[in-house]
Amino acid sequence: MGPLPRTVELFYDVLSPYSWLGFEILCRYQNIWNINLQLRPSLITGIMKDSGNKPPGLLPRKGQYMANDLKLLRHHLQIPIHFPKDFLSVMLEKGSLSAMRFLTALNLEHPEMLEKASRELWMRVWSRNEDITEPQSILAAAEKAGMSAEQAQGLLEKMSTPKVKNQLKETTEAACRYGERSGWALYLQL
Repeated sequence: MGPLPRTVELFYDVLSPYSWLGFEILCRYQNIWNINLQLRPSLITGIMKDSGNKPPGLLPRKGQYMANDLKLLRHHLQIPIHFPKDFLSVMLEKGSLSAMRFLTALNLEHPEMLEKASRELWMRVWSRNEDITEPQSILAAAEKAGMSAEQAQGLLEKMSTPKVKNQLKETTEAACRYGERSGWALYLQL
């Protein structure tokens, strides 16, 4: 019998392409690496605000580096990542609050569906240039991820409840606390 799996928490936001890359790598190799992957939906805007970091769209050199880096990583990791057509609008105006609230509600009610639904939301924004903010967009992503219309609609209705809002806020704050210790949103418990 081998060693017990280590727990890895991945704090992520579907607005972040780098979160998607980390997500896919961890999902692919969790059994090989003997890890217990815990997906933790959080808000990148809250993490950036807490850390004093600025989005790549606001810093030209950072944005250019990200564009080149993602192009290389897309081919190397075989992840169909492409910039949204209206990148700045998607990043700075639309955001991901609705999508992340939906994923938080999903994690509370049906955590077994979190991986598929998260992946589908990333695919919408980063592969197919589709919306992730409107209710019908979220429902379409949920359906494509294998959820029933009733399940998805129920979760959509729970997105604005204090329970879901507080859980998302708490998870984002937890990511910030880990960042104070390690500088990473990924946390490995030994």
